[in-house]
Amino acid sequence: MFARFKEDLDAIFERDPAARSVWEVIFAYPGLHAIWWHRVAHWCWTHGMKLIARIISNLSRWFTGIEIHPGAVIGRRFFIDHGFGVTIGETTVIGDDCTIYQGVTLGGTSWSPGKRHPTLKNDVVVGAGAKVLGPFTVGEGARIGSNAVVVKEVPPGCTAVGVPAKLVKCKDGTPEDRRKETADRIGFSMYGVSQDMPDPVARGIDAMLDHIDALERRQDELENLTKRLGARLDEERPETDRV
Repeated sequence: MFARFKEDLDAIFERDPAARSVWEVIFAYPGLHAIWWHRVAHWCWTHGMKLIARIISNLSRWFTGIEIHPGAVIGRRFFIDHGFGVTIGETTVIGDDCTIYQGVTLGGTSWSPGKRHPTLKNDVVVGAGAKVLGPFTVGEGARIGSNAVVVKEVPPGCTAVGVPAKLVKCKDGTPEDRRKETADRIGFSMYGVSQDMPDPVARGIDAMLDHIDALERRQDELENLTKRLGARLDEERPETDRV
């Protein structure tokens, strides 16, 4: 138990430069308090004391502003930064070394029983205000941008931004690899990957418009060349052939 507490503290010091001392983290970090409350509630939930688990969860929400259903499964070294407004649903599964920020919702889109909430693999980061909704998997090392709304699976190592979220970067290979060759040929930055992109969709449309413009200019050049070549052939043709 004490080893797990130390892991939690170490994780905060590794990921939050504002943490100054152990006592400050223990007494002034609601994300840490919510995780500790959740462990007690989860133990009660898995041992058949579901009402007590829900009461503990509700008390934790009052004190921390973070709502974690006692049925959620959370891995080691989980860090909730700031944390106010975080909601984690019953069938959520969170791996090790994950980080989420304030206002995040790990929610469901169905009233049917069973798996309704997302699964976050190891080392996932979810930005402030993001909504991850549905029983799909966010792959290991993935990143979810602030205020993104994610409603489908995110491959490992990828970054998803926007509403609805779209992939803008993948560390370990991109999805839709069969399109990469075409994208490179027309000068399209795959999924809008660049440091100064305003939006992946807008960036893609801009690239396609640039490509269409280039094709039209090439077409005009070819038409002019064809006309000049035809005129030269007419000049060089004998008078009898012209008749």
